[in-house]
Amino acid sequence: MSVSFDLTGKTAMVTGANTGLGQAIALGLAHAGADIIAVGRSAPTGTAAMVAETGRALHAIPADLSTVAPIAEVVAQAVAAVGAIDILVNNAGIIRRADSLDFSEEDWDAVIDTNLKSAFFLSQAVARTWAEAKRGGKIINICSMLSFQGGIRVPSYTASKSGLAGLTRLLACEWASKGINVNAIAPGYFATNNTEALRADETRNRDILARIPAGRWGDPSDISGAAVFLASDAAAYVHGTVLAVDGGWLAR
Repeated sequence: MSVSFDLTGKTAMVTGANTGLGQAIALGLAHAGADIIAVGRSAPTGTAAMVAETGRALHAIPADLSTVAPIAEVVAQAVAAVGAIDILVNNAGIIRRADSLDFSEEDWDAVIDTNLKSAFFLSQAVARTWAEAKRGGKIINICSMLSFQGGIRVPSYTASKSGLAGLTRLLACEWASKGINVNAIAPGYFATNNTEALRADETRNRDILARIPAGRWGDPSDISGAAVFLASDAAAYVHGTVLAVDGGWLAR
C-alpha cells in the first residue's frame, strides 16, 4: 500500500495567503504540486513570486472577508478561473486585544465575523460545489492554541478559535459521508504579525519561550507539512481532528 502526499493536479484556495502562516501554507501546498487561489484584501505579490518558483500557478482574488458579502462571488470567480476547487484553507483572521472589562462590541464583532462567520460560509459555499458535482474535497481550518486554552485580553479571538474547532468537528460529522474531509491545524506561538505585540513584550516573550519545549517561536515554514498532509490522500481517513503544531506547548 502506497501513501501519497502528492497534490499534483489539485487547486487549493487559501485565504489570507499574502503573509505569515497563510503564505507558508500556500507555498507548502505549491511545493507538493497544487496550484493556488489566494483570497484576501492585499495583493499576494510576494506569495505569487514564491509560488511561481515552484512551477505552480497562483490566481489572486481580492476580497474582504470581514463580511460574508463577497463569498459567493469569490467562489464563482475561482470556479470560472480554474474549473474546480479541491482544497480550502480557512486561514484569514484578525485579533483585537483589550481587557475584557473594556472590550468593545465593535472589536467583538469584527473578530467573530472574520475568523468564524466567514470561515463557515466560505466552507459552505465551496462544499456546495462539491456536493453538486458529487465529489469530495478537503477543508483545513486554521485554529489556535486558544482553541484549547483561555488566553488573556483576547476574548473575541478565543471565542472565534474555540468556535472554529467546534465547527471543524461538526462539519466533519455532517460531510465525511460525502467524501469531504474537514480538519484543522492549531498553530502554537509563531513569529508572525499577529504575535508581534507578544514578542515585543519582554516579559511575555520570556514566559512564552519558557513554556515551549522546542525552545523557540515557530517559523511559518513549520506549518506547511501539516497542511500538505491534511490536504493529501494520506489523510483520507482523517476527519474532525485539530492537529496542534506547537513545539510541544500543549504537552507541557
